[in-house]
Amino acid sequence: MNRNEQLFAAAQQHIPGGVNSPVRAFGSVGGTPRFFKKGAGAYVWDADDKKYIDYVGSWGPLILGHAHPAVIEAVTRTAQNGMSFGAPTEGEIEIADLLCQMLPSLEQVRLVSSGTEATMSAIRLARGFTGRDKLVKFEGCYHGHADSLLVKAGSGLLTFGNPSSAGVPAAVAADTIVLPYNDVAALEELFASQGEQIAALIVEPIAGNMNLIQPSKEFVAAMRKLTQDHGAVLIYDEVMTGFRVGLQCTQGLHGITPDLTCLGKVVGGGLPLAAFGGRADIMAKLAPLGPVYQAGTLSGNPLAVAAGLVTLQEISQPGFFDALSTKTKLLADGFNAIGQGICAQAVGGMFGIYCSDIIPHSYNDVMNSDRTRFNAFFHAMLDQGIYLAPSAFEAGFVSAAHSTADIENTLIAAKTVLKQI
Repeated sequence: MNRNEQLFAAAQQHIPGGVNSPVRAFGSVGGTPRFFKKGAGAYVWDADDKKYIDYVGSWGPLILGHAHPAVIEAVTRTAQNGMSFGAPTEGEIEIADLLCQMLPSLEQVRLVSSGTEATMSAIRLARGFTGRDKLVKFEGCYHGHADSLLVKAGSGLLTFGNPSSAGVPAAVAADTIVLPYNDVAALEELFASQGEQIAALIVEPIAGNMNLIQPSKEFVAAMRKLTQDHGAVLIYDEVMTGFRVGLQCTQGLHGITPDLTCLGKVVGGGLPLAAFGGRADIMAKLAPLGPVYQAGTLSGNPLAVAAGLVTLQEISQPGFFDALSTKTKLLADGFNAIGQGICAQAVGGMFGIYCSDIIPHSYNDVMNSDRTRFNAFFHAMLDQGIYLAPSAFEAGFVSAAHSTADIENTLIAAKTVLKQI
């Protein structure tokens, strides 16, 4: 039994399933999860000292790579003055100002500690602002594990084959309406019949939790127009895509101004930090100004803010996203050139790999991919020292620390294993 197997056996004694987040358990791909003890740049080392090129990057936050010197220095310096205060700090103002400067749709923003907090709070705020109850989401989009959102969600729930979660009362989910992603006709039909009852529409503007799925231009335009016409709040859940696909996130790529935006992952630079924000008239409904309550003891934690500030400053350097996009596209184009029943696409620093002959455009397309082949591919790549997400339903991530040689070595490994599986 190797060290990873020993640790996994020990973890299962007091941690449900041996993991603190379900997708880490290798539940869909099988085998033993890797326990990591070190990360540097584009690489991670597991408990058995095996080195991997890492395309998970802590599920997206590490856009600069592991243990970036500037981030480590900022966190270390900040920690010397205290870990947490539960009171305002100057850093919170700095990062709020920077977020609003970088993203024109943000007039005001509130910091929280997780993406789930951000989406849950944004939905509550939208309901409080509109005085309505109904929420629209899309099949395969995951917006955190708040009760009302675990209806045909993506990511871990798809991995384990469950369209929703046990423990969610039917009454809680009753006001959540689920539509097919990229289906304009279904969207128009819903708003025509129930538009005046809809408080908000929440969407992953580029889906990453049923693998990487891009929306059509018509779908994006319909979401914005229908919510505006019916007085509903359009919420862009950019927890994954925020500052990962471009400097103005997906909304910059789409030319869309959502009413509220949820951010996470990259904004914390690898530490627990997220945010939600948008129109000032909507944000004014939040306590202590308004009647919509939201709070968090560790919101705006100084260490997370320090890591986030440095990360946002680094990615704002001229040419950063051009270089990142070029590398990520090189990886996706390389997979497409290999073929062998696999294809890929990339946006900014995100990519999707599919065991399919076509790039998927919907939940059904993803569900029809060859998941058995993906599982074999995943393990074969792991043996080659390439760490991909352990699920056919997760997007992958390239960091600024990945070199062209890393990409080329990954493609060489892929070409080898795809001939064998």
